[in-house]
Amino acid sequence: MRERNLRLLAIIVILTLVAGWIDWPANPGIHLHVGPINIDREIKIRQGLDLQGGLQVLLQADVPEGETVDADAMRTAKVIVENRVNALGVTEPLVQLQGERRIIVELPGIKDPELAINTIRETGLLEFIDAGDTYLEPGTVVKTTYGSASGEESTTLTPTVTAEPTVQATEALTTTAAASPTPSPTPSPTEKVYTTILTGKHLKPEGTKVRVDFSKGKAQPMVAIEFNEEGTPIFAKFTASHQKQYLAIVLDKKVISCPIIDEPIPSGQAVIRGKFTEAEAKSLAVQLRYGALPIPLRVETTRTIGPTLGQESVRKSLIAGGVGLLTVLLFMLIYYRLPGSLADLALIIYALLNLAVFKLIPVTLTLPGITGFLLSTGMAVDANILIFERMKEELRAGRTLAAAIGAGFDRAWTAIRDSQISTLIVCAILYFFGSNFGASIVKGFAVTLAIGTVINVFTAITVTRTFIVFVFNLAGETLRDKKWLLGI
Repeated sequence: MRERNLRLLAIIVILTLVAGWIDWPANPGIHLHVGPINIDREIKIRQGLDLQGGLQVLLQADVPEGETVDADAMRTAKVIVENRVNALGVTEPLVQLQGERRIIVELPGIKDPELAINTIRETGLLEFIDAGDTYLEPGTVVKTTYGSASGEESTTLTPTVTAEPTVQATEALTTTAAASPTPSPTPSPTEKVYTTILTGKHLKPEGTKVRVDFSKGKAQPMVAIEFNEEGTPIFAKFTASHQKQYLAIVLDKKVISCPIIDEPIPSGQAVIRGKFTEAEAKSLAVQLRYGALPIPLRVETTRTIGPTLGQESVRKSLIAGGVGLLTVLLFMLIYYRLPGSLADLALIIYALLNLAVFKLIPVTLTLPGITGFLLSTGMAVDANILIFERMKEELRAGRTLAAAIGAGFDRAWTAIRDSQISTLIVCAILYFFGSNFGASIVKGFAVTLAIGTVINVFTAITVTRTFIVFVFNLAGETLRDKKWLLGI
């Protein structure tokens, strides 16, 4: 028993040291480069819109005023916009429908508003067209058989937004076979309709199949793509029968690259390479990964907003939380004496572990999120109070100190377990509500409260019990006669 307690104590000490390193404000982050493993991860607190401000965009369905907007199309557009925003790395975004034809998007701490707006509203309609012997300059607007009234590749899907190209690619699409040097540009016929060979629907969007890639060259980012089971044979057949001809890559009817086919490419893997920045490459990958919007959207209004609470409000909220936490610590120390001081130590570890988890996941902290954390802190104290009161009852009944400690934890466990489970159920309901009704603030509260509840079970039961058993084993039964030290 003593050896097991010592092992638990060692684990707690190690966890506390690791959490302290993660919580350290000047933490350098995780930078691990060993063989094929390359990890570069910042470890920092992420703040929500109410704490740091950001960008608010109002999108509206770009259809005639009298025309009815399909509700399912708007819901689908909302999901796609939300996916694109999440792929941009924005934390705790708010994307919700307003009325029948509007979508509100709030992006905390966004650094490039123009790029973000273009990414969330553009269609990302990708086509691979047969340019024959004609080189098409990047930026050239073309007509294709995709969505036209004639042509064998005609389909029901048409581009939903007329937008500027996301990237200005000037180099060829690179595949497993290198592309030949591009000859001098020649003007393309303005009225010619080009045959669409493949579209974005033939790509593998799942996982990292469409991604920004540096593996084939550190200087310039590229967008790696891979065709699906339907697209791979089409791509292989076309490249085999059209060697030394051009296969132009078109985004929203504008050419972004026009590589020449050097040899057959049976693998179905390719890389879009061009002189664009990493942010532009990422934006292109996001659009291709999440597909076209089912309904055109236009930007109605955009505005940069500051922290809705204000720095002074945030400062006062943190002071109030600190004062409340200090009051709880003092109460436990004064009322429960030695067990209370050990519970205070466990409570400090609880706070360190919570903050470490917030930074590692990461959890975006908003004021409701901070409220959820403080509420879970109070619940952690509740668990300790149940345990200590049971211990005092056992000691009054004449039990030995060791038996009183065991009975206190064992008999209080069922009440603690049931209360934590009921809290987690409420958190799940709040998270569902926030996810489905656009109330991201409620989601933040539910997440921090749930994390705190889970960690509370560990600290209140395992950490506090380990400390009490360790200290009381050192002191022996002599403590039983010093009732004032036990808070009796």
